[in-house]
Amino acid sequence: MPEPGRSAFADFLRRRREQLDPGAVGLTGRRRRTPGLRRQEVAELAGIGIDWYIRLEQGRAVSPSADTVDALARALRLNKAEHAHLRALARSPAHLPFSREVVSEPLRRLVKSLNQPAYVTGRRLDVLAWNAAACDLFTRFDRIAEEDRNILIYMMLNPDARRLFGSEWENETRRIIAQFRTTHDLWSGDPAFAGLVARLRQGSPEFGTWWDAHEVRSGGSGQKMFNHRRRGLLRFDYATFQANDDPALRLAIFTPAPSSSTRKRRGSPGTAGPKAPSQLR
Repeated sequence: MPEPGRSAFADFLRRRREQLDPGAVGLTGRRRRTPGLRRQEVAELAGIGIDWYIRLEQGRAVSPSADTVDALARALRLNKAEHAHLRALARSPAHLPFSREVVSEPLRRLVKSLNQPAYVTGRRLDVLAWNAAACDLFTRFDRIAEEDRNILIYMMLNPDARRLFGSEWENETRRIIAQFRTTHDLWSGDPAFAGLVARLRQGSPEFGTWWDAHEVRSGGSGQKMFNHRRRGLLRFDYATFQANDDPALRLAIFTPAPSSSTRKRRGSPGTAGPKAPSQLR
């Protein structure tokens, strides 16, 4: 049976091959029984042998060189995030069994002192620290069992998340799944990661479909719209930061977008940014 890291590498290659439009690589006019490219076509485009490529897609015990990985990325027209993910999977790093990260007290105090919604997540997207403004915007993390304090569990299994994100719920959820996939694939043999995926598959029919697409994305900043239960529609800019003392920790901070600030200055009720934590207790 293939090792977990090789299985993830193989599945990622296969999904990208099946989802690539032949026309994008100049292969037109050929009858196809299935979508995407054939294995032979990918091997030719990458300049490698078909037998070698089949071994890679089967998760066999082979170690592709960096040049081979780069050639496959070009053949499959991978974007920057996908290319980086393929390289990481090829390295197949070994890990100790996963354990939930611990947030230092200085970082925990910093998060609680912020007036805007903020929280800290770990590798599995477990919510490890948060402030009162985050509880007001999302959910009362302090009232949730520790095993349920997870961004994916909240998005996929908590009905409040669908209401909060409204019509953007699917896009936002798929984005988070794709970001999580980049970490999961490096820990795919770990029971903590496998257990989380199994729980999400069982609890959400959408998750299985989106997970099997094997999309990956990098994190960063952006903007989100929320349908707040008391203040109506809110628009926030968000950014994430990596902790220096533990790179596995990510701090996410949400600040009112300019449109929200403008409405606040005009005095429109129900559309201002989040109140200070002292006002939320």
